[in-house]
Amino acid sequence: MAGKSTSAEKRHRQSEERRIRNKAAKSAVKTSVRKLETLVRGKNPDGAETALKDMIKKLDTAAGKGIIKKNAAARKKSRMQRLFNTLKKAE
Repeated sequence: MAGKSTSAEKRHRQSEERRIRNKAAKSAVKTSVRKLETLVRGKNPDGAETALKDMIKKLDTAAGKGIIKKNAAARKKSRMQRLFNTLKKAE
């Protein structure tokens, strides 16, 4: 059996780099969502607002690069905004 072609090796390297980059972006989104949820539960409106803006920025970036689908990003933003609004309503 012949070895991998050089183009296949390069393709594998590229896909591995992308996989790691995409995984990091998804992880950053999940971390920012958890941070926002924690701040909302802790009733910290100022911190939650900053976390919401940060999360929206990360979601938009990931959706723009095709790491997550645009509708999935929109859905997550909507749900997190509604969660944040419950905090504002409670004041």
